[in-house]
Amino acid sequence: MTTGDEKKDSFEKNHPRNKVKFEIYGEELIEKIVNSSGNSGRVYLPPEWIGTKVKVIRCHKGPLFP
Repeated sequence: MTTGDEKKDSFEKNHPRNKVKFEIYGEELIEKIVNSSGNSGRVYLPPEWIGTKVKVIRCHKGPLFP
């Protein structure tokens, strides 16, 4: 018989906490790299997108380029 801690350890090994699956519906997808802008980041999007609702998902933790 397995204990609760053993089940938790097994689950964490098979499902890392740093990745989450999202399923979203939308009209268009653009993949960009975030640039520095003062104390925050910036992503430029097409002017046609002004006034529309967008969702941003971070795909990679940490810098892509050292």
